[in-house]
Amino acid sequence: MDAACQLRDILEKFHREEVLIVGIGNTLKGDDGAGPLVCNQLKDILPDGVIDAGTVPENYIQPIIEKAPKLLLVIDAIDSGASAGAITFFKPDQLKSMAISTHTLSPRLFVDVICQSISPQVYFIGIQPGQTQLGRPPTPTVNQAVKSLTDILTDVLKL
Repeated sequence: MDAACQLRDILEKFHREEVLIVGIGNTLKGDDGAGPLVCNQLKDILPDGVIDAGTVPENYIQPIIEKAPKLLLVIDAIDSGASAGAITFFKPDQLKSMAISTHTLSPRLFVDVICQSISPQVYFIGIQPGQTQLGRPPTPTVNQAVKSLTDILTDVLKL
């Protein structure tokens, strides 16, 4: 089953008010900004269900805990060894063995801290970066992946 089908299957079990989408990444480093780009496209249609955590996800731990979502989706540029723009979907326990984040703070640690206070279902959505050079824009393949992911989220959450 591909990532889009897996995501649809999970999302269909939740009401949009129960879902929180957190984007992680640096928009100044090309494809590394994939998570914030998705959040930017969703912020006007799902204002209470999207957090652009940028490069400091640890600053959003308490707001996430206060929202107490039943489903937490963390979107990040994650090197899974796939071709640029590929979307992967996996649980936190698969993160260490499956992929490498482009950030210093471990996204797994970020989620583990949150889960000490609340018990959401958590999934990572990784978008394979093509390049993460400072000052470069996102590649067309990652922009297309961002659009595809945004379309799926909008469709299934009926936004």
